[in-house]
Amino acid sequence: MTLSPLTAVTPIDGRYYNNTKDLTNYFSEFALIKYRVLVEVEYFISLTKSGIPQLSHFDGSLDEKLRDIYRNFSIENAQWIKDTEKVTNHDVKAVEYFLKHEFEKLGLTDSLEFIHFGLTSQDINNTAIPYSWKEAIAQVYQPAITELLTELKSLSSAWENVPMLARTHGQPASPTRLGKEIKVFIERIEKQLNLLAQVPYSAKFGGATGNLNAHHVAYPNHDWVNFGNEFVNKVLGLDRSQTTTQIEHYDNFAASCDALKRVNNIMIDLCRDIWTYISMDYFKQKITAGQIGSSAMPHKVNPIDFENAEGNLGLANAIFEHLAAKLPISRLQRDLTDSTVLRNIGVPFAHTLIAIKSTLRGLRKLILNESAFQADLENNWAVVAEAIQTILRREGYPKPYEALKDLTRTNAHVTQETIAVFVDQLAVSELVKQEIKAISPSNYTGVQL
Repeated sequence: MTLSPLTAVTPIDGRYYNNTKDLTNYFSEFALIKYRVLVEVEYFISLTKSGIPQLSHFDGSLDEKLRDIYRNFSIENAQWIKDTEKVTNHDVKAVEYFLKHEFEKLGLTDSLEFIHFGLTSQDINNTAIPYSWKEAIAQVYQPAITELLTELKSLSSAWENVPMLARTHGQPASPTRLGKEIKVFIERIEKQLNLLAQVPYSAKFGGATGNLNAHHVAYPNHDWVNFGNEFVNKVLGLDRSQTTTQIEHYDNFAASCDALKRVNNIMIDLCRDIWTYISMDYFKQKITAGQIGSSAMPHKVNPIDFENAEGNLGLANAIFEHLAAKLPISRLQRDLTDSTVLRNIGVPFAHTLIAIKSTLRGLRKLILNESAFQADLENNWAVVAEAIQTILRREGYPKPYEALKDLTRTNAHVTQETIAVFVDQLAVSELVKQEIKAISPSNYTGVQL
């Protein structure tokens, strides 16, 4: 069958393709090949400026034409490389042959052997992949998570003064405000995003076993360490690991995965809370004409967006965990297990993106049901007991906690009237009694955060 959203093996490229298609620019086979070409071209350009005598005739006039090789990289070019790989059985070597073919078109036949000069395939993979990861986070993830934060901030502001019964251990507790509870998730996500931003995009660039052996033996008087640092850090905008085996350590890549996983955990927490509020009738959901909530029960409008998000976040985190645990471990100077694993880094990224978009859809369907909030508060006057006993502590009243404990546990249902009768019997001033009676579940919500 022809590959299409209906025949794709995974929902990433099938059911959810419209949500994930932007990631093809960063994590597809085409994208990986293109980023490899980019690194090879930029490496060659850097070599022409390094003082190597055989490349001294390059004056920079061809730099942009060379860059056009990756700027104008096409599906046909990628297919040329894939066809060559069938012969070479080596993906990076096929890229090298493609570049030699392109250089010949530019008349650079005398410089062909300086393509991929002194390198191993991991010098290309371990720069191309963090480069694509960095761009995907900047161009896709950050805009998506920022859109979610913007929506949460809007809702937090709109619901800033909506009093709500809190529940600790699932039981009625001191009231809070809905806007503040949304703000909790905003702060948590922003803090984790700040940690994510501190993780370097590390890259390995040092030859077959990390010592720049081939470079040094060919040109022993060159400062190849400085060259590698300049190329990786300044040209590619990554962070070169200094002492490596044949491959990157992946420790910082693992840290990036862990940071994304923590943000996802916070989103799971958010989705479960909103799901629960919907089940408590705190929120209604906007109904789209023609849509069906249940195939059997016509009345239902299910919180499917939050359920979809939670499921995708779980899948994403399972893979992020594997990436973070597996990639930093390699036998001796290198084994190949990282290669096939790295081809899947777009998978948790895609599930995360699906989840962010699902969460946004769910949030935008919410309709505040203030009467449910008020009814819950009015039905739980016992929660002001904390306020009363604290004021009595201030006034030096004997054993106030115990007095409120007896009141709230011996009465089947504490009401405003129950509280008023209790307060009238207290041996405190009328002013203090009035102060206590002014407290209600709706106004006992603490400071505005």
